[in-house]
Amino acid sequence: MNDSVRQLLLDRRDQGSLPGRRTDDARLVLLIEGGSSRGAFSSGMTVAIEQLGLLPLFDAVYGSSAGSLNGAWLLCGRADSTKHAWWDRTIMGTTISPRRLLSRQPVVDTHYLVNTVYTEVMPMGFQEVLDNPVEFHPVATDAQTGKSTDLHPHLHDQASLQTALRASAAMPLLAGPPVELDGRAYVDAGVTEGTPIRTALAQNATHVVALRTRRLNEKQSAPSRAERLFLNRWFARFAPGALDPWLRRVEIRAEEEALLAEHPATIQIRPPADSLSIGRTERRPQPLRAAVQTGRQVAMEALSLGVESWRHV
Repeated sequence: MNDSVRQLLLDRRDQGSLPGRRTDDARLVLLIEGGSSRGAFSSGMTVAIEQLGLLPLFDAVYGSSAGSLNGAWLLCGRADSTKHAWWDRTIMGTTISPRRLLSRQPVVDTHYLVNTVYTEVMPMGFQEVLDNPVEFHPVATDAQTGKSTDLHPHLHDQASLQTALRASAAMPLLAGPPVELDGRAYVDAGVTEGTPIRTALAQNATHVVALRTRRLNEKQSAPSRAERLFLNRWFARFAPGALDPWLRRVEIRAEEEALLAEHPATIQIRPPADSLSIGRTERRPQPLRAAVQTGRQVAMEALSLGVESWRHV
């Protein structure tokens, strides 16, 4: 564990430090990587943070795609009580359905997820997210400019928060057309920022805890010929500015990895090298439940054991 991040966490915990009333000048941020169904890993990691009571030690939570969804559940204090959604057959089977592609409907139905599941099946505390003194920064990709965009300034009420969550997770083609928020169209954050480290650093983050959904030995691949065939036309029609970063995704991910590795005050928590491989549209209960459990375990090992031993360092 990075010593400077560890010491900051320890100091803030012992001082009872709260957002907006810090005695230090650090900006400690939590980054949550995207990855669609791989978000089951980071869901388990947020459960660990919630159970350990560490959220108030952070100044902001930044999320990309599924990472934004998990960040919102953490900020409203319901990461643990809602983790079962990842292996609920009805929720996952309705949210992700490859058959819908045959009828030109979204394979990943984020509207159902955010506007039905999050309001009727297992209600999210939208106002609690908005009121939390720990800032929430869901990230998305501007469809016209192709730039990574922090949607925090657009969060005003439940409706704008729901739209921002959908925009952050609007996977090209698979989730349907871009999502519009305040007159701008957005696609998935992962097109430009799989782990929102650039946005966080640009906003003066000094210390970072990054919840990763990719194993260290899991590499990003360039778009296949089939992907290019299907998605080039989609981007040209719906998100022309996002085509270039999508084509350069290997390069962009490499830049993110370098920033995370080189930053002097960063902890990265990843699935172990031997953990299950979870595809973007995985919906089987067994592997998703295992991924949540794995995420919780590795985060507990990285954070709780360190917390207990810090007094003896």
